[in-house]
Amino acid sequence: QVQLVESGGGLVQPGGSLRLSCAASLGIFSIYAAGWYRQAPGKQRELVARITRVGNTAYLDSVKGRFTISRDNAKNTLYLQMNSLKPEDTAVYYCNTPERIVDWGQGTQVTVSS
Repeated sequence: QVQLVESGGGLVQPGGSLRLSCAASLGIFSIYAAGWYRQAPGKQRELVARITRVGNTAYLDSVKGRFTISRDNAKNTLYLQMNSLKPEDTAVYYCNTPERIVDWGQGTQVTVSS
């Protein structure tokens, strides 16, 4: 059973940066495409960024140019570098493998506020 543990969230002012990490208990990120999702209060969970096994990336339009997804297969870890954060980025952020969803982790809260 794969376990996902997200970390790195926090409170940041608009324009600030955060780097999220997601540690997997097994090497799923080297097998499947990986993604970062977020869920804001009262909204559905949405896929924010995705990276394929060979490193191709795709982003939600609203985060293009600000967020960067990356992966370290040796560490079974997925990252999300978030720059120029906006209040609308406030949400709980989760990682998973879009091609084969596994049990969700607890997520990490990102709050962008002055």
